[in-house]
Amino acid sequence: MERENSTVVAEFILLGLTRSREIQLLVFVLVSIFYLIILPGNFLIIFTIRSDPGLSAPLYFFLGNLAFLDASYSFIVAPRMLVDFLSEKKVISYRGCITQLFFLHFLGGGEGLLLVVMAFDRYIAICRPLHYSTVMSPRACYVLLLSLWFGGFLHSIIQVALILRLPFCGPNQLDNFFCDVPQVIKLACTDTFVVELLMVFNSGLMTLLCFLGLLASYAVILCRVRGSSSEGKSKAISTCTTHIIVIFLMFGPGIFIYTRPFRAFPADKVVSLFHTVIFPLLNPVIYTLRNQEVKASMRKLFNQHIS
Repeated sequence: MERENSTVVAEFILLGLTRSREIQLLVFVLVSIFYLIILPGNFLIIFTIRSDPGLSAPLYFFLGNLAFLDASYSFIVAPRMLVDFLSEKKVISYRGCITQLFFLHFLGGGEGLLLVVMAFDRYIAICRPLHYSTVMSPRACYVLLLSLWFGGFLHSIIQVALILRLPFCGPNQLDNFFCDVPQVIKLACTDTFVVELLMVFNSGLMTLLCFLGLLASYAVILCRVRGSSSEGKSKAISTCTTHIIVIFLMFGPGIFIYTRPFRAFPADKVVSLFHTVIFPLLNPVIYTLRNQEVKASMRKLFNQHIS
């Protein structure tokens, strides 16, 4: 009885993204190129915002933190996945799996809350401009930043605590290229119905509510902007449109993965690839390409270094 309640599985075997060697090599090359091009771009965004005193507004403060979160998030899955593509046997220890799962949801949950904070920032800036400097003071920005980090930690530690209580006594084959909640739960040698419901509530419902709340907030902002005749109307619409694009990129795959019962679908691995590797690197770049101030600051820094 004691053995049944203990974790006897010391490692998990990852079945990977695909069993086709040719497809694995193709994905390895594409992800490597993408990774080496886009990842430095995220650090460039952080460096630019930190270096230019003109980019001290809360919007850029949060944009820099988004780039940092996304860059950190991209280190959780991608490097190991690239190494595993070249390995015959893909193995991750039990502790390594739990660690990967913790940081995946810690940074992912923090990023979701950061997008909520950025929506709040835009709402105050556009709908309550006279109160903006008071509400979004530097102190308030740091309090919001600490709150989202704490929220991400709380979200993740709940996931980990529920999984640590589950017994794993075999099999130990994980049908994915990284450790995530749905696949790990299915390997537990006990009834996981209640745990699955708790996981859906913690991850799925939170993701869905954040997504719907963000869409509603930006709908209110866009309606407010379209009805005005201010000079910053086009800039506000462009900023909100950019935020909405990132919201769909961030929450769309999360809703697909976490808001349904934990059953395997053929598209799961492809969605997970974009969710954990591709989109986190693209999000800050999308912001930058549609932000004239950041692009102008980058050009100025580039000209200073070559002159």
